[in-house]
Amino acid sequence: MFKKDPLQIITFQTYGTHNHLYLRGRAIEDESIDLEQKGAFKLLFNAWKRFETDEIKHARIRVRVGDKKFFYTNTDSRGFFIFDDKVEDLNSSSNEEGWIPLEFSYDIDNLKSPIQSENRFEGEMLIPSESASFGVVSDIDDTILHTGLVSILKWRVVFNTLLTSAGKRIPLDGAPQFYNLLHKGKTGNESNPIFYVSHSPWNLYRYLKYFLRKNNFPKGPIILRSFPKPFSKKANGNLPQKQKEIINLLNTYTELNFILIGDSGEYDPYIYMNIAMDYPGRIMAIYLINVNHKRKMRRVKMLYENYKTTPVLLVDHTKEAITHARLHGFIA
Repeated sequence: MFKKDPLQIITFQTYGTHNHLYLRGRAIEDESIDLEQKGAFKLLFNAWKRFETDEIKHARIRVRVGDKKFFYTNTDSRGFFIFDDKVEDLNSSSNEEGWIPLEFSYDIDNLKSPIQSENRFEGEMLIPSESASFGVVSDIDDTILHTGLVSILKWRVVFNTLLTSAGKRIPLDGAPQFYNLLHKGKTGNESNPIFYVSHSPWNLYRYLKYFLRKNNFPKGPIILRSFPKPFSKKANGNLPQKQKEIINLLNTYTELNFILIGDSGEYDPYIYMNIAMDYPGRIMAIYLINVNHKRKMRRVKMLYENYKTTPVLLVDHTKEAITHARLHGFIA
């Protein structure tokens, strides 16, 4: 009989308000994935483990906020859980930048498998600081991380995801500097929240979190997507998941305006324009990183040719975005 792996809870960095707790995570077996792994075979094996997960279905999860607040939620058939509910004042638990420490654990009375490890898993939720002047929503793939989404047959995406460790991935030149300037704002101490919203699956959460931390990007909630169920069809008129997530941010922080950052290679230009038109006055600027694809670039230029409501900048290098943001008073 094979020995079962220890259980773990992967806690996703999320966001909320002083009276609304919004938590996400996943309960799975611990496959001991090394994010600094070297060697093609071992990297490929790590990638397989990242997607071939052994989830803990219908488990009861306990969440502790501070010393006295406890909440409970349950995992679904794929091990994911969401706690989304109004609660009493949470500000007293946050640090200067608005991060609230959380502790997750399994309710062992309702657990079929043994823990085999310490039953404590740390997490965090962000409540934007009162000093924040604006928020930033950023894509990840080909916006701050070289991915290759526009490469032929997506071969570059496959190579980068399966055969390159998170520690070896390279950010776009100047991106960490730009994001830290946005985080600090014009005064240098604004703590403007950065939300990383990507079309990548939740299976890559730890991979992307490690990449952001290693390359000194500002810490922020990372919002990914679940894989669709096999053979499921997208409903007509249903909004893209990324668009839904950005709308949720706008509706959560109604007093906060946003800067949107993406790339010109996939759907960001269309999603961002729709959001800017649906939320007039709420989008301060749109920055789109150019990709090496002439046809896509031509389409994007045509899309924004007569659009004058929100400042839109297509950039070849992050330096151009920094100059524009400084000119408009977003950064020092």
